[in-house]
Amino acid sequence: MATLVEKLQELLEIDSLDLNAKFTDLDEWDSLSVLSVLALLDSDYGMNMTQKEVEAFATIGDFVKHIEK
Repeated sequence: MATLVEKLQELLEIDSLDLNAKFTDLDEWDSLSVLSVLALLDSDYGMNMTQKEVEAFATIGDFVKHIEK
């Protein structure tokens, strides 16, 4: 089973993900990426979040820790 980081890399079509960055710092972060991440959270983790909630995390690493706990 792929980890959340691997799934995010696949969604964003990138080879590596800087867990110390914010989503909004990524060039790949656009409206389609937002919708894809929100759909992933719902389908794979049974969680509903808004774009603002996702982008409010200090880092992508904090987001991953929150989701995987």
